[in-house]
Amino acid sequence: MKIAFFGTPDFAIPSLELLVKSKHKVVCIVCQPDKPVGRGGKIEFSPVKQFGLTHGIPVLQPERISNEVHILDKYKPDIIVTCAFGQILKQNVLDYCKQGVINVHASLLPKYRGSSPIQWAIINGEKVTGVTIMQTDIGLDTGDIILSSKINIGDDETAGELFERLSVLGAEMLLDALETGARTPQDHSQATQYPMLSKEKAQIDFTKTAEEIRNFVRGMNPWPVAWFEHEGEVVRVYKASAIALDSNTPPSGHPFVSKGSISCGGKFVVPCADGFVSLDVIQLPGGKVLPAKDYINGRRIKIPSQ
Repeated sequence: MKIAFFGTPDFAIPSLELLVKSKHKVVCIVCQPDKPVGRGGKIEFSPVKQFGLTHGIPVLQPERISNEVHILDKYKPDIIVTCAFGQILKQNVLDYCKQGVINVHASLLPKYRGSSPIQWAIINGEKVTGVTIMQTDIGLDTGDIILSSKINIGDDETAGELFERLSVLGAEMLLDALETGARTPQDHSQATQYPMLSKEKAQIDFTKTAEEIRNFVRGMNPWPVAWFEHEGEVVRVYKASAIALDSNTPPSGHPFVSKGSISCGGKFVVPCADGFVSLDVIQLPGGKVLPAKDYINGRRIKIPSQ
């Protein structure tokens, strides 16, 4: 089968690799246009584009494939496979190939439709997630399910770590999905959808419980990275843990709680809804990502003496 592969980031690479090694033929790759990265504005190729160039596969980068679907004409694909492509497809693209479009989606649909299913599953404290291979229709992740497979989420697993495992699972499922004609409609009454993430939405809300904050930090790692302001500076948080209330932790009436942070046993501890949360791995502006205790020992975080 001749495949046009639509994808852009690292998540798509395992699927692309297995397709290239399979009996099928990837006739072209469609990915997002190149964008400048960092303060210097240097142009960097996406992982999928770099893979295509390395393997001699034609790479197409339309601003909107729905406006330029004719660029596929010379390749005559039988099916389009999408995996973290980054553009919403209109009906003319969905109807372009005889076998339509199938998508690799990193959740157990109909739960977690949308652009950030891995992060939101962790933020919401889910214990199980998975991958769904679906037949794409005009809705947002509303198409019929071809295959789905579950995977457990580790208690301390970050979005980045889960991202890697799900990308491999999705690739393994994709080859099977290309061989089956079975389709199961989604139960739309069970659908959930959450907004796209951004740096602004990564601010920690310390009115949440310690477990909610811990999960939020896990879900925001490695991007956009959870943060909060401390003495006028933005502190990024890569790992957090709940602090049990016992004789070694100050009660909620401790005088320094109202000031927003305390030093407790070499930890950077902040009060929250149900007690305290320890911010274990952090980064100050211009600094390295380090255990909080290293910053405290170096007196880079000003914490009231007790």
